[in-house]
Amino acid sequence: MSSHLITPGPYRATKLWNEVTRLFRAGMPLRKHRQNFRHYASCFTASAAVDWLHQLLCSNSNFGPDVTRQQTVQLLKKFLKNHVIEDVKGRWGKEDLEDNNTLYRFPSTSPLKPIPCPAAPGSSSIKKRPSLKDKEGFFKFRSIKKHEKETQENVDPALHSQQEGANQLTEEQQMQRRELTAEDEQDIWRDITLTHLQRILGVASVDGVLDQRYINPQNIIHNMTKVNKHGVVTLDDKTNDLPHWVLSAMKSLANWPKYDSAQPSYPGFERDVFKTVSDYFYSLPQPLLTYELYELFINVLGVLQPQCERVAIEALQLCTLLLPPSSRRKLQLLMRMMSRISQNVDMPRLHPAIGTRTLMVHTFSGCVLGSAEECDLDELLATRLVSFLMDHQESILSVPQYLLSAITDHVQYLRTVQVPVDFPCNTDDADPVCAPVPIYAFCRQISGAEFEQQKLESSQKAMEELLEVLLTDQNISEKDRRKKLKQFQKQYPDIYRLRFPSSDRQNTAENKPKIKPPLLNIKKTKAFSIRN
Repeated sequence: MSSHLITPGPYRATKLWNEVTRLFRAGMPLRKHRQNFRHYASCFTASAAVDWLHQLLCSNSNFGPDVTRQQTVQLLKKFLKNHVIEDVKGRWGKEDLEDNNTLYRFPSTSPLKPIPCPAAPGSSSIKKRPSLKDKEGFFKFRSIKKHEKETQENVDPALHSQQEGANQLTEEQQMQRRELTAEDEQDIWRDITLTHLQRILGVASVDGVLDQRYINPQNIIHNMTKVNKHGVVTLDDKTNDLPHWVLSAMKSLANWPKYDSAQPSYPGFERDVFKTVSDYFYSLPQPLLTYELYELFINVLGVLQPQCERVAIEALQLCTLLLPPSSRRKLQLLMRMMSRISQNVDMPRLHPAIGTRTLMVHTFSGCVLGSAEECDLDELLATRLVSFLMDHQESILSVPQYLLSAITDHVQYLRTVQVPVDFPCNTDDADPVCAPVPIYAFCRQISGAEFEQQKLESSQKAMEELLEVLLTDQNISEKDRRKKLKQFQKQYPDIYRLRFPSSDRQNTAENKPKIKPPLLNIKKTKAFSIRN
């Protein structure tokens, strides 16, 4: 029995269901049981199935160790409803399985769900929204020589404009251009964000995991530019904000026991407040991560592995930027409250049998992630995602500054090169319309050995520059210069030897032991004796 990671891609939830089903049917131990004076071969009890499946889910990289026994029972109920299993009398279709000694078996039919075939190119009914680079007559890359056609990283617009010279200005005045509109800027924010997300997820296109009809670039702009000093999104329309009484309850729990003295205090007060907060979030019309982005967040779980923690954080950073500002603000405040409560040692137990952290995750997972049509693995997937969100909420729900800088610099650059003209558009490749768009390249991941080598090389280069400063600085007296050079030679002999190879031979000659002349004039004294 072997399991493998379900990587990001279309229909990931269905693939996960089939993977768990396959592993369960292949590995669940079967034996003969007796019930009501009858013997049943190749079956298992519900409790044994819960034990085995719970261990499988906790050790599976697609789900993780946060899966509880109760969630395993819920999954087995779905197995019974979807005819993955049946009782020994052949009955199925209801979710009436309990954690007891009732006997079940596997049916002879295949329980795997069919995965829809991808639509043929051009047959999709969803019309892809044209990007900025696809718009005719807006941008066209400048023709350059073959040896200059290389991908550049973070091209400096100022440096580029200086290299063109005065002749280019005359040529540009004869080209058709238009000013950057608000719609163009929104397309830039959307396209750059989705391009980064596509590369992080490692998919050929985001169309397989995201319906771009539901992407509103104004949400991205709002979530990245309108935040308070704590990094929380601010809303223009306060009617979409959390009610005052919910904010007060969340603040009371997050700062327990430093709550307002005017509030009532009685045994179990914190449990009532917690229930009030959870009831509000479950009363919202849809989960905080929205139904439209459900498939996207399910696919992010494909990169949520221990060795890819940084990648998963960056992917969730970009995904949460696509949320409506009101949903993102609620998510930020909820995750901060959950994180503080789970780390507060002074918080009384909010449940008699469940730990505080586990209670936080399982209480709010359903109101954070869910599909419009209930899926079989919703609860397991939501638990894992919310657990990771709570542990890394400060990084995930912050504004990625690298992306903000890339977008704003790109927009500013496009604004500076736009010149209104009265000439028709020239589509000839020899006479392009506009200057090339700066290309932002991703850094390649390197191994630990390469990192150590680069660190050593950069440190050595810095020391070499320091040595040159000591040699050429006119503000240092000769006495201090000689003193500092001796100190440098003593602490960094290898770098000093590279700069002054002749000094190494000189030092070797000076350190060579000298032969002392023989003592010729000393007379040999007689040995001391009692007779003498």
